[in-house]
Amino acid sequence: MNARLRPQEVVDEVTALLRSRGERMTTPRLAVLRVLLERPGHLSAEQIVTAVAEAEPAVHRASVYRALEMLTQIDVVAHVHLGHGGTAYHLATPHQSAHLHAQCDDCGRVIDLPGDALEQASADIGRRTGFQLDPRHVALSGRCAECAASAG
Repeated sequence: MNARLRPQEVVDEVTALLRSRGERMTTPRLAVLRVLLERPGHLSAEQIVTAVAEAEPAVHRASVYRALEMLTQIDVVAHVHLGHGGTAYHLATPHQSAHLHAQCDDCGRVIDLPGDALEQASADIGRRTGFQLDPRHVALSGRCAECAASAG
């Protein structure tokens, strides 16, 4: 998906992608896509459900979850598992799809990290244990710069 496209162009591109896979753009899928276009950042499923309910009251919450699942399967939406079992979603544009995430233990803020931030650690883990690390869907935990500065 092209990051420079306007919202309607993104909708058109995703509609074409769905059709190419034998799917269609349903009202719930369109509503979820619009929420993610209007509210950039990392949104929880509950935040998306609430925003969709405001815009499209007839869309059932289960339909929102199914829409998120489908849009994630076709790589239009990316997700990251946050601390304490939460999951956040965002549009997966080309410049975002390769980034990693960190979550502040104090304020809960989710921060984007460069996609290659763990390459050396991943290679080292692989050499030492044979384990192939995939950190794309899990947030690292720690303390953001603001919270660290205020903790002094």
